[in-house]
Amino acid sequence: MPALREKSPLKVEDMLIGALLRVPAQAIHRRIISDLNASGFRGLTLPHIAVLQYPGPDGVRPGILAERAGISKQAMNRLLGSLEDLGYVIRSDAPNETGARVVRLTKRGRAAYAKISEILRNVEREWSAELGPRDFAQLKKLLSRVWESPLNSEPVTRRKSIEV
Repeated sequence: MPALREKSPLKVEDMLIGALLRVPAQAIHRRIISDLNASGFRGLTLPHIAVLQYPGPDGVRPGILAERAGISKQAMNRLLGSLEDLGYVIRSDAPNETGARVVRLTKRGRAAYAKISEILRNVEREWSAELGPRDFAQLKKLLSRVWESPLNSEPVTRRKSIEV
């Protein structure tokens, strides 16, 4: 990825937080897909991350997955269809909800999801070695604070109320 850094008109220290978070996240996503494919989980591509991202799709309605990923329900259903064709998920009727569907990981899907955790543990070890254990622990601590803070909440969309 050095070629991308060389083309940027900004110095890394001048980059805004969005890029500083996005670029490593994208590198992690590429690593996950590459390592999954190399481990025999063939057919998975970067867009599938929208389904497989934490906390995972098992037992979740497609609309909720779409909302999490920030994509349309139609786009999510295309991704789910692709993952169904590859044998990673199935869509089934939701218990106690007429007409509702939920996503379930298949045995192959659960194995891929477990492999993702293994890949991420390897990434953490590598980053800790690169940054040093103390700085890596600080990075995780700071990101955890952002995760748990109001900074991580989505802006509330104002809805016009309809008075009857």
